[in-house]
Amino acid sequence: MINKKKYAIILIILVIAAGFILRIYNINNTPPGIYPDEAVNGEDALQAIENGNFQWFYPANQGREGFFMNFIAILFYLFGASILTLKLPAILFSTLTIWGTYLFAKEIFNRRLALISSFLVAFSFWAINFGRISFRANMLPAILAFSFYFLFRALRTKKWWDFAISGAIFGFGMHSYIAWRVAPGILVIFLLLLVFNRKDFLKEYWRGILIFLLTSLIVAAPMFYTYLKHPEYLGSRSDSISIFSPALNKGNLVGTFLSSFSLSLIKYNIVGDMNWRHNFPPYPILDPLSGTAFFFGFIFSIIMFFKSLKQRIKHKIRTLELEKYSFLLLWLFVMLAPEFLTAEGNPHALRSIGTLPVVFVFAGITFEYLFELSKKFGFFSRKTITTFIIFSLVFIGIFNTLKYHVVWANKERVAYSFNKNVTEISKYIALMSPNQETYVITSYNGIERLPAKIFHTKTYNHYFFPNELDKITPKDKNNFIVFFTENNVEAIKSVQEKFPDLQLQIVRNEPGSVFYILRTN
Repeated sequence: MINKKKYAIILIILVIAAGFILRIYNINNTPPGIYPDEAVNGEDALQAIENGNFQWFYPANQGREGFFMNFIAILFYLFGASILTLKLPAILFSTLTIWGTYLFAKEIFNRRLALISSFLVAFSFWAINFGRISFRANMLPAILAFSFYFLFRALRTKKWWDFAISGAIFGFGMHSYIAWRVAPGILVIFLLLLVFNRKDFLKEYWRGILIFLLTSLIVAAPMFYTYLKHPEYLGSRSDSISIFSPALNKGNLVGTFLSSFSLSLIKYNIVGDMNWRHNFPPYPILDPLSGTAFFFGFIFSIIMFFKSLKQRIKHKIRTLELEKYSFLLLWLFVMLAPEFLTAEGNPHALRSIGTLPVVFVFAGITFEYLFELSKKFGFFSRKTITTFIIFSLVFIGIFNTLKYHVVWANKERVAYSFNKNVTEISKYIALMSPNQETYVITSYNGIERLPAKIFHTKTYNHYFFPNELDKITPKDKNNFIVFFTENNVEAIKSVQEKFPDLQLQIVRNEPGSVFYILRTN
């Protein structure tokens, strides 16, 4: 007979497998295009392979930590450039977040709550969506979940290797996404709380703290060295969108902060990110049941925090409850900072992606509370509550799967948001004779070669911006084609004046793909 531990292992394997399938299924077609920010990552990966210059930090596109691009480059080298190899790092880190959430929640609570929390991550529209976009931000939730799991395990076991692993993973966060830079704030505040809550904490754990710091600094050292050599890399677009910028707060810093902070909170349950790449506007980023569970779990955690804090201060009672709930709240609010400290584009599901694991732990707390509550009632009531929970989880899984793969995936706005027309142009060219001379005129950055490499065309030497039309110098003026990713009337007219025999053709591939061709009849 299978015991509870083995049963839980089987279930978490199934949950992780389901999450992986949801993130990799139909990846060549959904999202419907390669967004320029993804393409820049692929471009850097291609260049790293060609010149052997793998970097710790890539300065293009306002600067990005290098590990993600280097990972893509390795996959390109081993398996060739493709949509799958471009997006596989995001898929893998997003899937790891499911496992990391399970381990963390199991460590501080129990297996049942951990299974529910990881299930919610696996089937979350928010998590599925970003897990299929080649953004380095996908690394952050996994890194935080695993690092914090080993940290709490270290506090329990007091073993040096748990501190070392936690520190190493945490230091690796320096190589992930700019939002990680606020994460040390979680540990600094939590350390103060541990000193406050545990008798002789520093005396008992100082070696572990030093090991954590040492391993973290060793792993993060290449990035520190890079920033030391290139301090300009520390600057980023965040400087221009900060709430502290007078151009944005217009002299009302408090009001700007309160507005930004409230928007960052309501995205979970009321109004979500309005960017179609990040969400399904205007709906919140959580489905109704997950959102409700998150809200009650969040409120419950606040109540438990103040209750245990009162016990510590008034009655001198030291409890682990104070540590657990304070850490969850710290994780949420600190990792919301990259969102609410900016005053552009909020609510913003990407900047707050570091909150993803803890949001679903809060939701798991609600379901666990219902399970515990059912024990106080009779058999029929217990079965009713259990059936409701199971039905809710099934509903969440089906709802978010259909929401992403059926409804959102076929929205015209989504296609426009991901520049589907660039992908369609590359597919169009791939079907043409390799000897056909082609030019692509676009205002998009970072798509010069990647689509061509993916679809095995030879167009990557012929991508120009609209102000570079003089570079259109065909060998045969009677046999060449010019593609426009946008309806740039002025540029189209300019090319037609230079080559009067070219006729305009509009190509529509629904939903949401339109591009323009100048060619001879």
